[in-house]
Amino acid sequence: MSYPVKSYAAQSPTGPLGLFQFDRRSPRADDVVIDILYCGVCHSDVHNVRNDWGNAKYPMVPGHEIVGRVLEVGPEVTRFKAGDRVGVGCMVESCRHCGACGKGWEQYCENGATYTYNGTDPVDGTRTQGGYSEKVVVAEHFVLKVPDALDLAGAAPLLCAGITTYSPLRHWNVVPGSKVGIVGLGGLGHMGLKLAKAMGAEVTLFSRSPGKEADARRLGADHIVISTDPAQMAAVAGRFDLIIDTVPYKHDVNPYVPTLASGGTIVMVGYLGPLEDFNTGPLVFSRKGLAGSLIGGIAETQEMLDFCGQHGIHSDIEVIRIQDINESYERMLRSDVKYRFVIDMASLRQEVAA
Repeated sequence: MSYPVKSYAAQSPTGPLGLFQFDRRSPRADDVVIDILYCGVCHSDVHNVRNDWGNAKYPMVPGHEIVGRVLEVGPEVTRFKAGDRVGVGCMVESCRHCGACGKGWEQYCENGATYTYNGTDPVDGTRTQGGYSEKVVVAEHFVLKVPDALDLAGAAPLLCAGITTYSPLRHWNVVPGSKVGIVGLGGLGHMGLKLAKAMGAEVTLFSRSPGKEADARRLGADHIVISTDPAQMAAVAGRFDLIIDTVPYKHDVNPYVPTLASGGTIVMVGYLGPLEDFNTGPLVFSRKGLAGSLIGGIAETQEMLDFCGQHGIHSDIEVIRIQDINESYERMLRSDVKYRFVIDMASLRQEVAA
């Protein structure tokens, strides 16, 4: 049976999101049907809704930071049962057999991962729709267990913001004593501070403006460097093993290169697009690197959730009603949130009931 569900969807790149009904697919043998309780609001939701990346299809139901409880499972499902606390992140399928998938890097699937929304189901060709909705149907392989120690609302942004910063910290081998810089204090940056600190790193926040020191230290920063202050930047020359750049718009990356130690790497996780006038000379002469990283594979995402459960790490959130989503998009673009909006999906059910 298919599932008629209510949701909030964008009908065009310029119009507001509003109430929308559609049918979820009939569950397959390996599918898990999830009652969505909370869904985080990601900056990429705005990019997709407004067609900033040029591939939007409408109507579009955003949302890829999904947490909820299992309603039912297919006959081939072995890891979940009704009532389990679960999550779904940015992907709902991959080919599962290419080289990348074989390494557990489903996000880099050589045949194309299927995204949670604005994607195409590889089995039946239907469009995928996201978590601003009542229910979702997802293959067991792409469903994650949410540890009992985690608050469900605070865990939702871990499915994107959390894994986006956790994955490079793990890939570039951050260990106790590593010197890690985080550029930008937003949804991604605040998670980077928390996770790097929990891994035992010495953590520095790079910020363009003063006034964030108290919050940065609360979140895990040992040091704060104002990146627009040449003296402060010169004082940290050659220091960092890893810098995670979370800034979501075009900016000058050159000033951060001298702050890397020889062999250090800057990893871009926020901005997708060209860098103008980037100087590769300092990379060559000190074996420094500029790299990128995209979310994480399913096994690594589960590892991240377990790590957060062990260390009591949640995202700092503001819980909103689905009816306030359009205002929340505008506030997010003004950086008027500390540090992630999370939709309480009970508000959608209440609207439906009304």
